[in-house]
Amino acid sequence: MATSQAKGRAELHEPVPGRAWLIGAAAWFFPGAGHILQGKWGRAIVLAVAVWGCFLGGILMGGHLFSVGGSEQGFAALLQIPPTIANVGSGALYIFCWIMGVGFADDPQHAARATFEYGNTFLLVAGLLNYLAMLDAFDISAGRKS
Repeated sequence: MATSQAKGRAELHEPVPGRAWLIGAAAWFFPGAGHILQGKWGRAIVLAVAVWGCFLGGILMGGHLFSVGGSEQGFAALLQIPPTIANVGSGALYIFCWIMGVGFADDPQHAARATFEYGNTFLLVAGLLNYLAMLDAFDISAGRKS
């Protein structure tokens, strides 16, 4: 038993190959890419469809993408950080919307929609799910998971 614990500790301190970091970054930037690079097509398709579907569904429902801007003051600015981190998890989808200005404007018509809160939730879930997919791709590449 003592040898298995020592072996477990030694595995925790093994250096992670640089390829794993690149695959993790690719998985964050483009949902599903980390698994595609490793030939895990089934996982890639399922995860990409889930992340893209949640993100696009959230946008179509009038969801709001969060960002830390200068308009909030005090504690309100701190409350923007967690949902912004969740939204940034969508990678290129978030960056594209940020560049194009889609989903960030406080449009009263979007807030009047009955589905905008569901849209917000779908956008947050898309980013968080992509973080999990990124960690899965990283762990597979690092040899921690098959």
